[in-house]
Amino acid sequence: MSKNRKKNKKIILFVCFVFFIASGFLSIVQGAVYISLKQIFHLLLYEREGTLHQILWNVRIARTVVAGLVGMCLAVSGAILQGIMGNPLASPNLIGVSSGGGFMACMIMVFFPEQHYLIPAGAFVGALSTTLVIYFLAWRQGIEPTRLILAGIAVSSFLNAGIHACTVFYPEKMIGAIGFTVGGLAARSWPDFWMIAPYGFLSILITLLLPQKLNILSLGDEVAIGLGMNVEKIRFLFIVLSSFLAASAVSVAGLLGFVGLLVPHISRIFFGSDYRYVLPSCILLGGGIVMLCDTMARCLFSPIEIPVGIIMALLGSPFFLYLLRQQRKG
Repeated sequence: MSKNRKKNKKIILFVCFVFFIASGFLSIVQGAVYISLKQIFHLLLYEREGTLHQILWNVRIARTVVAGLVGMCLAVSGAILQGIMGNPLASPNLIGVSSGGGFMACMIMVFFPEQHYLIPAGAFVGALSTTLVIYFLAWRQGIEPTRLILAGIAVSSFLNAGIHACTVFYPEKMIGAIGFTVGGLAARSWPDFWMIAPYGFLSILITLLLPQKLNILSLGDEVAIGLGMNVEKIRFLFIVLSSFLAASAVSVAGLLGFVGLLVPHISRIFFGSDYRYVLPSCILLGGGIVMLCDTMARCLFSPIEIPVGIIMALLGSPFFLYLLRQQRKG
């Protein structure tokens, strides 16, 4: 790679970082009560008590941090799945991984409501089990993209039926089910962040240490084996990491779609298939986009708040169709 190309990629990565920070500040400032940047610094440094400080710290900042982490987890999970399965349409939502995590989260909500802390672990078990089932169904001397998508759609439909059944038979235990099935961040605060932070940050850190493995896997199994890689072992490791990330996001944000599908595509537009740059950009763009869309969900129809998943679908669907059209022209 030439020095100019490396420099350009670093500049684009810096722009992604600026977008991430700007989205975070916008999320903190905007809301039913406007808080200026000057007020924010004053409340954080000097005025540690009062209603406005509580709104800032326990509502705005907490929800912004949760939204950013959810976006990071979904974007990196999607990038991993697309890399190890060699399919640009693979994502936690589309192939059923999120549905598996969501189904197990619903089971815990319904049958073990007191054990709320088990939701991330249960969602991980559901997400990992679903990924392995889909992988097994799609395997035939290798992963075939069409079988993968069809298996994912079938499994996802089955699990979504289970989630809807829970909302019908146990409506009193599935409070906020609409926000969960669409994807929402209403009333999320620090307990939600600390519940998923260990799973999310650890999985992201491990993934960032292995970009070359993803680069090799994305070349195909034959090339990876020829380079001496234990393909199935490495692929299983990434499946576990992807499941942890998807489960972490699902446990607090529900079935939030399009993030894991679109953000890796956007990253590859700027950085190609080099995961040394794709993964950091997915972290920044995923977190920034979810924070920005959550701000729009809170403010567009204020005082009515809509689930952030609706905003993601409204913005994501046209963009995805545009990507498909450009890919076809290419």
